[in-house]
Amino acid sequence: MEINNSPSRKIWKRFKKNKMAFGGLLFILLLTIMGILGYLITPDQTPMANTMHLQLSNKKPGRTFKFLIVSRKESVKQLNFIERMLYGQEADFKSVPITSGRIDGNKIYVREYIGDDELAEESAYPLLGQDQLYEQTFWLGTDIYGRDLLSRLILGIRVSLSVGLMAVLISLFIGVSLGALAGYFGGKTDAAISWFMNVIWSLPSLLLVIAISFALGKGFWQIFIAVGLSTWVDVARLVRGQVMALKEVEFVEASKALGFSTSRTIVKHILPNIAGPILVVASANFASAILLETGLSFLGFGAQPPMPSWGGMIKEHYGYIIMDAAYLAILPGLAIMLTVYAFNLLAIGLRDAFDVKSQNISV
Repeated sequence: MEINNSPSRKIWKRFKKNKMAFGGLLFILLLTIMGILGYLITPDQTPMANTMHLQLSNKKPGRTFKFLIVSRKESVKQLNFIERMLYGQEADFKSVPITSGRIDGNKIYVREYIGDDELAEESAYPLLGQDQLYEQTFWLGTDIYGRDLLSRLILGIRVSLSVGLMAVLISLFIGVSLGALAGYFGGKTDAAISWFMNVIWSLPSLLLVIAISFALGKGFWQIFIAVGLSTWVDVARLVRGQVMALKEVEFVEASKALGFSTSRTIVKHILPNIAGPILVVASANFASAILLETGLSFLGFGAQPPMPSWGGMIKEHYGYIIMDAAYLAILPGLAIMLTVYAFNLLAIGLRDAFDVKSQNISV
């Protein structure tokens, strides 16, 4: 009975009643699973899903093509299960798309694919074995470089979620630390930290991130720091207000009377009581971090090619929106929209679940 009546159990029950928020959580969990599996579920399992067939540029979703393996690489290292999941497996062969082929002796004669309305002359390649021909279906089509769009969309989940997670952790570390110090000590400490927060707050987030990216250089880990350093103010302002409200309550006064240190009082007694609001703002910051990362990648400051990033994919294909290949930009844009929407729904659900006033009203 105690477990069923625990505060965390009650919060979870209230959260599950919010169907939209619970659906957002399930969607985020699905994205997380797909991001972890990574290369194991992508049609193109090469690193960065960067296998290019320029002849297959901008092909419609659902197209199936035949390929001929023209040579094999003997020096490719075969990775184990975990390594393949994390880094992908380099292809041990080179292939070309074809329209037809025939075997004559120890040669295979094929017509390479050069377009739907054109027919290439026959080319001869050495016969390497029975499995020299294979087919591949591009379920979401190909991009301007002939790469599988579905594979790059799946790998883009890793970029967005990892940037969001690391940025939120950085923002929580800085925001909770400064906010707790400002709220607990007050006076000059509060005035100095509040002035610093207001200065950062007044700067546009995207411009601040671009400035930090200029200082740190372009790269993947630089995005973590840049986005994290631009999203901590929300956390700090929230923690400051919550700590100011709690530092005069009985259990905090009791910890002071027992001689506990300031750090123990803050960490052990105050912060656990404001975990709910912190989780809410962290969920909202996760969505903001994803939007900042995609904006950076679109402007060329984020994940660098050939790393698949949803913002980078929009940058490469936004010109096709007014053409017959608008899906090349719409699909990554839709992925961004749904992911950010799911985190916003999660934040709203957590806010309602932790809101004591709404709980009392519903009772």
